[in-house]
Amino acid sequence: MQHLSVYAPILPEIVVAVGAMGLLMYGAFRKDTPRGDFVTAWLAIGVLLVAAVLIVAGGTGREVVFDGAFIVDDFARFMKLLVLGGAVLVMIMSLANLERQGLLSFEYSVLFLLAVVGMMLMISAGDLIALYLGVELQSLSLYVVAALKRDQVRSSEAGLKYFILGALSSGMLLYGASLIYGFTGSVNFEVIASVGQGDSAAGNIGLTVGLVFLLVGIAFKISAVPFHMWTPDVYQGAPTPVTAFFAAVPKLAAMALLMRVVFTAFPGIAPQWQQIIIFLSIASMLLGAFAAIGQSNIKRLMAYSSIGHIGYALVGVAANNEVGMQAVLIYLSIYLFMTLGAFACILSMRTKNGMLEEIDSLAGLAKTNLPLAFVLAMILFSMAGIPPLAGFFAKFYVFAAAIKADLLPLAIIGVLSSVVAAYYYLRVIKVMFFDDATQPLLPVERGTGFVMTIAALFVLLFVLVPQPLVNAALVAAQSLQTVSAP
Repeated sequence: MQHLSVYAPILPEIVVAVGAMGLLMYGAFRKDTPRGDFVTAWLAIGVLLVAAVLIVAGGTGREVVFDGAFIVDDFARFMKLLVLGGAVLVMIMSLANLERQGLLSFEYSVLFLLAVVGMMLMISAGDLIALYLGVELQSLSLYVVAALKRDQVRSSEAGLKYFILGALSSGMLLYGASLIYGFTGSVNFEVIASVGQGDSAAGNIGLTVGLVFLLVGIAFKISAVPFHMWTPDVYQGAPTPVTAFFAAVPKLAAMALLMRVVFTAFPGIAPQWQQIIIFLSIASMLLGAFAAIGQSNIKRLMAYSSIGHIGYALVGVAANNEVGMQAVLIYLSIYLFMTLGAFACILSMRTKNGMLEEIDSLAGLAKTNLPLAFVLAMILFSMAGIPPLAGFFAKFYVFAAAIKADLLPLAIIGVLSSVVAAYYYLRVIKVMFFDDATQPLLPVERGTGFVMTIAALFVLLFVLVPQPLVNAALVAAQSLQTVSAP
């Protein structure tokens, strides 16, 4: 039994993977019952909660298994808890909506769990092979989930676009990984880092080119500009609960992977990858600010909003210091709650005739459903970075990190694009509070209301108790910084 304890660090992933297989068998062999798919979904939520408990019970410190391919440190624990928490909240708020559309099947729960396993592997990847396995396990599950509404052209189109562009990004990522392996002789991040140290690293063109292709592949996954083209169409075409999942959880795993790669494998050529990250950040912030202005569909608006938020998070990565790493982790945590809250409100936009997606459909919402209008307004104010809401502190931390790293122009561009982005958030609030009511919405469902309440409380009360998140982010950042320090 003692040799089995070596695999304790990977126990949460094993639990989720075995849980997915168990639910697959249960779904395939069970008798059809009216609430059978609901039971499967709640079992999936239970599996995710068990995995979260195992991560918390796993303690602290750094553990490595499979010859460095799988790393568990405080950074991995922090990000995995965010991913698992986000996945649980998405599942809770989407159950009633998926059932109403006839989309709540046991296959959805299985694919959901497999995607989460892929994300957890991405976060703990310690070499290029583990990185690719995690990315593909997540992506293959999400391709299917995007096209869940098979009888609707838009959903099938979303799944196909996501699959084609995802395959292209995977090819680029693999090409970059093969170049890095060719020029360093290893796939292990720590060995790559040791080869990439010193004066010769800057002159190693092959290593730099490999890194560029690797970053292009990851940029597709976080939908950073100019690799964002799939995002608005997939967000609009996929069922709204699936879009909520796409907007929140996979982005966190891909950002964690990006941080692990640049800080752990390539600290020696930081000036090279910093230029790439700064470009991605500026392009994402500006496009996210300006392209969303003309949108009338709220899901497309959220797509461009998420592109802009990734740009702000990349500001902290570009800073390349401990403060920047901590700022990114705080930003991603706050982004998760803001996004889930916004999509909980979008899921509540429904009348007797069905779901509403147009911004104009929210006209006069404050007169017909003031609590919903208030929560959505708070979340949109937070996304715009209005103090004293949580979103203001998210941007404050990343811009402060950029200024500390002497990246003042980047911080200025971020602040200016944030001002522009405030326009389209405020436009939605104006429609809700000052336009004449068109049609009343149906009451908010219990699961959606639960997630909405949690998100609203977090956004409003973060200013009162910011320290637990700030301290946890610092510990996580220090565990990554310790490894990346030359």
